[in-house]
Amino acid sequence: MTTFSEDAIRILEKRYLLRDPSGKVTETPDEMLRRVAVTVAGEESDKAMWEESFYELMAAHRFLPNSPTLANAGRPKGQLAACFVLPVEDSIEGIFETMKRAALIHKTGGGTGFSFSKIRPREDAVSSTGGIASGPLSFIRAYNCATDAIKQGGMRRGANMAVLDYWHPDIFDFIQAKKEEGALTNFNFSVGVDEVFMSEAARGGEIDLLNPRTGRPTGQRVSASSLFDIIVKAAWENGEPGILFFDHINAANTVPGCGPLRATNPCGEQPLFDYESCNLGSLNLPLYLTEAEGDFRGRIDWGLLGRDVYTAVRFLDNVIDVNHYVFPEIKEMTAGNRKIGLGVMGFADMLVELGIPYASDRALELTDALMGFIKDKCNEASTVLGWEKGCFPNIDKSIYQGKYRRNATLTTIAPTGTLSMLVESSSGIEPLFGLNFVKEALDGKHFSITNSRFEKAARKRGFWSRDLMDEVALKGGLKDIDGIPGDIREVFATGFEISPAWHIKVQAAFQKHVDNAVSKTINFPPEASVDDIKSAYMQAWREGCKGLTIYRMGSRENQVLKFTAKDRERAENPVKCLTCMD
Repeated sequence: MTTFSEDAIRILEKRYLLRDPSGKVTETPDEMLRRVAVTVAGEESDKAMWEESFYELMAAHRFLPNSPTLANAGRPKGQLAACFVLPVEDSIEGIFETMKRAALIHKTGGGTGFSFSKIRPREDAVSSTGGIASGPLSFIRAYNCATDAIKQGGMRRGANMAVLDYWHPDIFDFIQAKKEEGALTNFNFSVGVDEVFMSEAARGGEIDLLNPRTGRPTGQRVSASSLFDIIVKAAWENGEPGILFFDHINAANTVPGCGPLRATNPCGEQPLFDYESCNLGSLNLPLYLTEAEGDFRGRIDWGLLGRDVYTAVRFLDNVIDVNHYVFPEIKEMTAGNRKIGLGVMGFADMLVELGIPYASDRALELTDALMGFIKDKCNEASTVLGWEKGCFPNIDKSIYQGKYRRNATLTTIAPTGTLSMLVESSSGIEPLFGLNFVKEALDGKHFSITNSRFEKAARKRGFWSRDLMDEVALKGGLKDIDGIPGDIREVFATGFEISPAWHIKVQAAFQKHVDNAVSKTINFPPEASVDDIKSAYMQAWREGCKGLTIYRMGSRENQVLKFTAKDRERAENPVKCLTCMD
């Protein structure tokens, strides 16, 4: 039987455990995991054996699937995927049909991404009515209002990604649309860019704005570097928009016969085709460490990790078959490519246990060995499943033509915000946010999180004191605190103490072994300059990242993560989460 912390149980009761018609919780956390295991093993010939394997993997906290799977498996018409992309066509009928479909997906706990680049610009002609167009932003606002009215299956408020390509005539309005805090809170915004734009921005060239209705230039040429500066300044001011590098995304498109990828899920880690969905899951890295001495290669239980990768790939592949699809188009696209996204959480905790600073060549060496191993085992598992169960139907449109392969993609790094809380692990591949901080998790309710590994290290090294812990609680990290050994400072450095260049190096190191993309936020201190942000975007593009999200501390009044005692007092007032938490 599995065990969860008291805080984890509170989250499970709020979001995941079954309830009777009166709202009373009717299952335990252990029964939830058994419900999920039974459902996902339902397509297997040896149901009992795989049910036990899936259950043991989750009960040991070494793996968890995305939130909709935990919440909906075994329920009537259970929708188990987290990530969706829907098309937005340039017609009133198409726009509002997609809005309806997005609302129904949000109701099941899924998040949606959209490219609004096909919508004709503001004040363009509408021949059918003789009027003028209102532009993509007007419809994004309508989608935002619709999302606000939907509570996602008791799990979380609906999350969306709005993408607009850099060449769209309304790009300037799009960049500034979230400048005022509280605007369009159900959307993350990203500008779609490519090699043409980034190269012209780097050398001070110009780009044409295009009318999506005609596909032709509008006659307006703009400075790429000036447009880039506007994007950077907006991100410096409040963290948005992010950037999606579609040259890198489509260079890694494994099914080019299905067309180019134009949008992602809300946190940017899952590029998908129109009507495609994907289910994700994450391995909890610290639980693969042994008590052995020496280099990390001797500390990781590679045998256990390899076996768990095989089990997790089979689990996620089965979800595709036992899932209930809200619309037939989504079923057809999802079943056609059978994309899954296995990733990791607890990377920062693993580094701490190994005594490796996040900002170090040793961390990059670990990343390369660890994620490379996981990717190789994923490929092996998908090949075995291809032999056993058949290849994904669109394989002839893919780069795997002529091979045995069950899934078009296999790996993704998700943020795992809530999932990592359930298993008391650090989020995704993020560095430590703080050694003591407050996190919003349940509809405005907050949790105080203290890093037990730091307290353990401080006691072992003889510098622990109550005053020290109080100071850490106030400041969140070790900066400007006296009496901390240098090696401890390096290993327990928080995201704001790590240079953006090292954040990006780690993201790029993971991306080399990830089919889909990497959810990662580059944290900047309050004093960071606009040029610092600009350099980070350029570095991310040059190092092959598929996108970048930045956040300068204090640039928003309301934050999901908070540090000080003053923040704890203010945290009593509910605020909305600004990103999808799994």
